Amino acid sequence: MKRLIVICEGQTEQEFCNKILAPYLVGKGIYIQSPLIKRSGGGIVSWEVLKKEIDTYLRSDSNAYVTTFIDLYGIKSTHQFPQWEESQRIAQVKDRVRNIESAMSTEVDNHRFVSNIVVHEFETILFSDLNSITDQIDSSELRMGELEGIINEFEDIELINDSPQTAPSKRLESCIIGYDKIVYGNIIAETIGLVRIREKCAKFNEWIEKLENI
Repeated sequence: MKRLIVICEGQTEQEFCNKILAPYLVGKGIYIQSPLIKRSGGGIVSWEVLKKEIDTYLRSDSNAYVTTFIDLYGIKSTHQFPQWEESQRIAQVKDRVRNIESAMSTEVDNHRFVSNIVVHEFETILFSDLNSITDQIDSSELRMGELEGIINEFEDIELINDSPQTAPSKRLESCIIGYDKIVYGNIIAETIGLVRIREKCAKFNEWIEKLENI
């Protein structure tokens, strides 16, 4: 059984790992642990701090693999991720993120590290299936017209944008009365299922494929 440490930005990502990713990967012979970022206890930190945590995990077990589960949405230039400034000149956001991920891997310089940044944030995957949202949330708590409009607007849900007003999490807060990202997020994600999420979120699927093949 291989060991994989998934460094999670927050509790929502951690719950996803525990409830959805772990049961799937154990069938592939991979046992995962999903600690929160230590320095912040949840929430993005500078690349310098994150890299130290990555290096520590890699040194602590010479057979363990390490990956990151962090959102693009929260990363700022002040966090000084490698190739951040250069990546801003890349028009396509997924290519921009791949450029940053590649630079992260170069700096860590260990084949047991799998860099990953979610475009734009975890809540993106919750738009993978409208029926799963309506199955779990009472109609009186849903603004269906607004929700359908968002899904119809974006053929590629990973491109739902990242401004403070229109990021996926902000859109869900607007569409679902009393939305709680940790509780609702993983209930909806479990209902959607990993297969559907992978079908609808190509960049996210790239990460899962890398994990399957460690």
